[in-house]
Amino acid sequence: MLRFHRFVNPHNAPSQSRVRTVFEYLVIIFGIFPMALMVNWVLLPHAFVGGGLTGICSAIYYVTGGLFPSLFPEYGGAVPVWLTTFVFNTILLLIAGLTVGWRFCIRTMVGVAAITFWYRVIPILPQPIITDPWLGAIIGGFVFGLSLGCVLAANGSSGGTDIVAMIINHYRNISLGNIMLACDVLIIASAFFLPLPASMQIEGENPTYLQIKRVLYGVAMTISYTVAVDWIMSRLHRSVHFLIYSAKYDEIATAINTTVNRGVTVLDGTGWYSKKPVKVISVLVRKPESALVFSLIHKIDPNALVSIADVSGVFGLGFDKIKVK
Repeated sequence: MLRFHRFVNPHNAPSQSRVRTVFEYLVIIFGIFPMALMVNWVLLPHAFVGGGLTGICSAIYYVTGGLFPSLFPEYGGAVPVWLTTFVFNTILLLIAGLTVGWRFCIRTMVGVAAITFWYRVIPILPQPIITDPWLGAIIGGFVFGLSLGCVLAANGSSGGTDIVAMIINHYRNISLGNIMLACDVLIIASAFFLPLPASMQIEGENPTYLQIKRVLYGVAMTISYTVAVDWIMSRLHRSVHFLIYSAKYDEIATAINTTVNRGVTVLDGTGWYSKKPVKVISVLVRKPESALVFSLIHKIDPNALVSIADVSGVFGLGFDKIKVK
């Protein structure tokens, strides 16, 4: 558990190892696969318009259907999502590289190449694998979010509106989350003005009502994937605070420091009943590392008194970077 967690958490070790870097790039490349699967097997067959660049490319795919039969015969004459994804991301990356810096773009380039590849090789199904549109929006969005969360946990990106957000944030003191939310709202709302595909047309139903339902499908999908991303990120970045009372504090502190590779603070205290001085070990670790800390304590001093508390956020050396939005 600890070994895997060190791979997905780049701040756990003082220096970036090559093995961990390779692992993270593999997570980015293959972690995007379920995302592309949901787009080509659920989103496009249902004619949903979600948020982000995927929503824009999907809208272009629907609008251009049948316009280019000689260029894109396998897509029914529509401009494929993989092509528009690649073109838009390439333009955004060039702008970001010149403004934000090329260091930000390196892993995003890998993510863009991966998602373009998966969009290209995964066939678009004529019928969605989840036939119910509400279930398709919720389940498809959740799987999409889990996939994106894994990519973000590996310090990667699939490109799209997060590049736009980084560029705007570079010049204006606007929250990245607010920028991306505004982009999603505009993209999803645009679905109301797109022509309804045959699969959404129901005889006797008001077209305006069907257009509103289409927008709501996009909202449901976006909420679902947002919840999934937050769940993944909170699980990977959850931390705990240990307070350890033991006569063998020096051995425990050394073991945690060398084995878990975490900083340890030894505090001076006084036992109020005994009026004797005691040493208290204070240490912050990631949640998956807590099992190893417990095993070290039990091995050295089974009678130690241990208190743990969940911590909503830890910032600084060895944990998350301090960010000002």
